[in-house]
Amino acid sequence: VNVGEEQPVRVLKTGLWLLEKEGIRFVVVLAPAGHYGRITGVDLQVGTPNTPEGTRIAQEFFKQLEQAIQRARSYRGKVLSLELLEHSYTGESKGITVHHLREVARDQVILPAATLELLERNVIQFVKQRERLSQFKQSTKKGILFYGPPGTGKTHTIHFLSSSLPAHTTLLISAEQVGMLDEYMTLARLLQPSIVVLEDVDLIARDRRSMNNSCEELLLNKLLNEMDGLKPDAEILFILTTNRPETLEAALASRPGRVDQAIEFPLPDTEGRRKLICLYAEGVTVGEDIVEEVLRRTEGVSASFIKELMRRAVQFHLERDGSGEISSADVTNALDEMLVSGGSLNLKLLGATGVKD
Repeated sequence: VNVGEEQPVRVLKTGLWLLEKEGIRFVVVLAPAGHYGRITGVDLQVGTPNTPEGTRIAQEFFKQLEQAIQRARSYRGKVLSLELLEHSYTGESKGITVHHLREVARDQVILPAATLELLERNVIQFVKQRERLSQFKQSTKKGILFYGPPGTGKTHTIHFLSSSLPAHTTLLISAEQVGMLDEYMTLARLLQPSIVVLEDVDLIARDRRSMNNSCEELLLNKLLNEMDGLKPDAEILFILTTNRPETLEAALASRPGRVDQAIEFPLPDTEGRRKLICLYAEGVTVGEDIVEEVLRRTEGVSASFIKELMRRAVQFHLERDGSGEISSADVTNALDEMLVSGGSLNLKLLGATGVKD
């Protein structure tokens, strides 16, 4: 089994144990679990005598097993998602995938000061203060909503937070995987402290009037109930993201307490774009006059647009002479190609619908 290390871990798939405790004999059976002929997990059964003592032994066994899982280090502190069973109509998972997100340093998070302050207080400081908060009878779980136009750094910031909180297990849930929410929440509880990330939550948390069927509303209610149903001392952070906060309707507003803080990720201002140019042009030289030209022509674009612009300018520079210094022509060619050649569709794809050039 791949647990994100250099070598996979050998695990037992099928086992039979004949055990005895306090003079009572019992059996433990481990076998692959199946559904409609497909293996979807493991099945562990304990067989004891049908007596109060037998029931107690079975309960103690499962309690000790759960404690052992909580102590295990195989998946703790890693970035995980569940693999959806192929051609499954019931939402089962066939296993756990370990992801290796890129490391993002604090100075690579280019956001307005107010946004950074909210992130610092509601995530970084909140985690540091958890123990003290608990001592003062305050909840240690939290729900946060990141919202803003596409390409403004929501996913990038999640990578930063995951890098900054290495003791936390991060669970990545896509909108189509909400049917596996029970399994995800079981992992989140077992692997606390944990971060549960659900990107594009608007795909399930829409206005009820626009939902196609009761199943969609069930998924939304399931998510909100999970967020609300956790014990106050649960060390779980929910981070939801959306590009379209207006579609979240009364779903979140009518059930307060699920999301404790909404954090806006706006399009970068002039100073933000200047920092982004420096960040994404790190390997080449860009003169101040060229930086000013880029700033003049990129008002209203996203951070992802600046990233692609720098890459495109480097491409034109390589076609020219590859000297390591970006010229005005390189930037002009890149901007013309990105802003003009692809038409309005290209502007949407690149996060430049607000450009005023």
